[in-house]
Amino acid sequence: QVQVAESGGGLVQPGGSLRLSCSASGRDVKRMGWYRQAPGNERELVATIARARAGTVRYADSVRGRFTISREYANNTVWLQMNNLKPEDTAVYYCFASTDVAGIEKFWGQGTQVTVSS
Repeated sequence: QVQVAESGGGLVQPGGSLRLSCSASGRDVKRMGWYRQAPGNERELVATIARARAGTVRYADSVRGRFTISREYANNTVWLQMNNLKPEDTAVYYCFASTDVAGIEKFWGQGTQVTVSS
């Protein structure tokens, strides 16, 4: 079993920045990343990162160029730096950890709220 915990959400004005953090403990973690879910919407991919030869970093088109995912492999910690935030980025952000490189079996955190509003 893998335990996942996020932190770092909050309220920010449009154009502002936030940094989310996530730690995973337990079995060998190969891929970590972030999804988000806005009210009335399905959960969607934001960004993922893995220790692998190919496909190590993936971003949703809506955040590419504004968000950056990074990871400290030894401690299974991942960060999501979010810049130039927009109101449409408002959602609950969920961190996941996976013990397979493809990220098929996911262990989820409890989620952290990000609100972008003036």
